[in-house]
Amino acid sequence: NLSKTESIRMASSQKKREANEVGVFRPQREAIKTLGTGCVGYVTASIKVIEDVRVGDTITADLDDIEPLEGYKQPLPMVFAGIYPINGEDYDDLRNALQKLRLNDASFSFEPETSIALGFGFRCGFLGLLHMEIITERLEREFGLALLTTAPSVKYEVVLLSGKMIVLDNPAELPPSGDIKEIREPFIAAKLYSPEEYVGGLMKLCQDKRGTLTDMKYPSPEKVILEYNLPLAEVVLDFFDKLKSISNGYASFDYEYCGHQPDALVRLDIRVNEEVVDALSAIVHRDSAYGIGRKLCEKLKELIPLHQFKVPIQASIGARIISRETIGALSKNVTAKCYGGDISRKRKLLEKQKAGKKRMKTIGNVEIPQKAFLAVLSMD
Repeated sequence: NLSKTESIRMASSQKKREANEVGVFRPQREAIKTLGTGCVGYVTASIKVIEDVRVGDTITADLDDIEPLEGYKQPLPMVFAGIYPINGEDYDDLRNALQKLRLNDASFSFEPETSIALGFGFRCGFLGLLHMEIITERLEREFGLALLTTAPSVKYEVVLLSGKMIVLDNPAELPPSGDIKEIREPFIAAKLYSPEEYVGGLMKLCQDKRGTLTDMKYPSPEKVILEYNLPLAEVVLDFFDKLKSISNGYASFDYEYCGHQPDALVRLDIRVNEEVVDALSAIVHRDSAYGIGRKLCEKLKELIPLHQFKVPIQASIGARIISRETIGALSKNVTAKCYGGDISRKRKLLEKQKAGKKRMKTIGNVEIPQKAFLAVLSMD
């Protein structure tokens, strides 16, 4: 039995509180002295931090010999992304909105995060890409917020040379490559259900996503089930869209997490004017790093406006530059007023302009517009 003023405990967080009131619904809420065995009712307590209570948890009396009910398992987020307000003044509104969504969604998590390029925001965890789209859509529609969402990533296990293992979901937090022994990424056991005529295209899609075929079944002459081990990082971006496109919408897809496995992973950094833009950093496979870096540099070159000096855009792995594009400088014809005279006069003006642009480059800041982040982060 549970009575008013009795001490209670949350089984998952082990937080202890005092029951201020117990009662039942008849059909309105009505306080009673004791909730007995078989009763369906409510308990109110002085809980000020919502993270202390989780949906599906067991509330027990504050006694050491009481075990919680079996079956509760805290949902673990699998996909992570940064959510930033486009207008910095909306930061507090975004935090309040995330807290309200957290009340009725136990699988959603968030924590404050700061980006040099995007300012103050939150690192959010989701069950999958669909869950992420639903949360961002609710934030924009229900709370009227204009948001910028970074590219989704997954949780990596990094084993250092010292033997220590760290878990991270933000590529910007990856230690230097000289300190890393191996990087493990999450893999999933995927099942693809499809008509037999689309098998070739689906197998090529899975191979392009670094998948390994584990089984192939024919439940009927015209149906096939493909089982693959796939990296989760390859699935969270555009896998489902391509799956439907290849199969004309007939194929379906199901998966479950099957552990972390080591692979040849590196951190790809994008440098603008020789400064790393942390919001565009990504952990990618070494074999695909050059292609991704080249596309990002080409896209940024189109979107970043001209400045008074040349702006280099580079993709790098550690200290090694693997791709580069250069945005030309806005130029002024400083020799237009020279109608004659010795060539040395024009050369003097050109050298003076060159020295000024060099000095401007050392002190100038390159402003990356929001549309550049929106376009780059929505790339395949």
